[in-house]
Amino acid sequence: MGIKPLYYSVQSGKAGAAQRVLFSSELPSLLEGLPHWTIRPQAIADFLSLLYVPVPDTIVEGVYQLRPGEALKIARGRLEFWRYYRPAEEAGNQVETPQGDQRAKFLSALRNSVQTHLISDVPLGLFLSGGLDSASILACMREAIPGSIKTFSLGYDAPEDQSFNELKAARLLATHFETDHTEAILRPDAVSLLPRVVAGMGEPFADSSAIPTYLVSEVARQSVTVALSGIGGDELFGGYPRYLGLRTAAHYASLPVGVRSWIASRAVSCLSDGAGGHEVRGRIKRFLLDGHRPLGEQYLRWTTFQPDGWDAPLFAHGLRSAVADDSALHRVRDLFQEWPSCDPSDRAMGVDLQTYLPDDLLRMGDRMSMVHSLELRVPFCDHHLLAFACALPASTKFQGWKLKGFMRSSLQGILPESIISAKKRGFMLPLARWLREDLREMSQDLLSDEAIRRRGYVNPAYVQWLLAEHHSGRRNFTDQLYALMVLELWHGQVAQSVSSYPMGVGAA
Repeated sequence: MGIKPLYYSVQSGKAGAAQRVLFSSELPSLLEGLPHWTIRPQAIADFLSLLYVPVPDTIVEGVYQLRPGEALKIARGRLEFWRYYRPAEEAGNQVETPQGDQRAKFLSALRNSVQTHLISDVPLGLFLSGGLDSASILACMREAIPGSIKTFSLGYDAPEDQSFNELKAARLLATHFETDHTEAILRPDAVSLLPRVVAGMGEPFADSSAIPTYLVSEVARQSVTVALSGIGGDELFGGYPRYLGLRTAAHYASLPVGVRSWIASRAVSCLSDGAGGHEVRGRIKRFLLDGHRPLGEQYLRWTTFQPDGWDAPLFAHGLRSAVADDSALHRVRDLFQEWPSCDPSDRAMGVDLQTYLPDDLLRMGDRMSMVHSLELRVPFCDHHLLAFACALPASTKFQGWKLKGFMRSSLQGILPESIISAKKRGFMLPLARWLREDLREMSQDLLSDEAIRRRGYVNPAYVQWLLAEHHSGRRNFTDQLYALMVLELWHGQVAQSVSSYPMGVGAA
């Protein structure tokens, strides 16, 4: 599943044989063994589109990561790679079975996974968000542990940030299951953590959830050495609204072309751009305007931050000319088509299991916890539970067109009803507001015209437009601006001796 990383670099000798192979669990430590290295232009483009660099590539030329479920054998100067596990193999076993049998199998698989992940000789706890995934893990922990359970939550105290706050739900669960509960409050000044977060990731990575993950890991490490997390539940059991959106898109695609064209034209005139596509009106408009595209193409556009690829005005000419194509985006399309299910939401979950989960969530959880010498364990990524989830038809997962409908019904009587019926919030922070207020000066400094021109990756005028639109409140470009800020911070920390020409960027 890609829970732990392995970076490697092969230094070739005579006749193509490997002279030496460097490997490490962290990119910065591996780079210490490379006297000269250069930044990979394609990785910059991929990062700005996805907010991470997808495996097997890294930001550095000639340095790679093993894929999830992949092994590498080195013998007599030769390298042999093979895949020993692919999630798609599990998805080919979908069978409709009575719901009662499915519920029993799910609960058994979840309990077994949690019990396995509880085996430890050191103090252990749980990241408790108040959502369904961590709540279900807590319920299983309480069944297995009669004594004290330590739980840790993060929240916000500003009135304007309460839509992001899950402390109330976490407190309810902590009281219900009688845990030793610790809370931490994340405020705008906590984003002074950003340089440490960037350094801890070791490579450009712009999922802003890394900031709260860093902080809750720091808090947890004061009490425990191992922490469980609910990472993976959304990808396995259908927790993201985009999955239902894709099912809706399949029905929309069945309408006559003329009807869809009329609806789309009305959308253009009636709906604003809606904060860069991330607010409700923007999402509706984007959904309708993309309705003529194949479903895989639609999903790609919904999950990337430069949906127009090389037509996006963000990319500078130098970057466009230095890369072959948007290969990482093509890979997403291919994975969508190759997933062994006809249901579009099944295919979308299959894509996320092979991209977003390992390349973003698991990578972030591992790096941000290990910065504090905290071991993070993820029961939902157990291969037995994964096999069950992949074999469960999408029609069952989304009972009544509800996100995690099957999981919610299966946990009736185990979790409080308010938790089961609650809407998903996610481990997010109010970064859009912070970039307009507390972090406004920081964003302007990091993304100054001089800094952007020095790197040469993106169009300076377009970046200044992004800043102006976001700071004014007219649009929401949080993800794009945060990614550019992370890239500049990473350069300042790791690639100190970069040239002004991005394609020859090097470090000594």
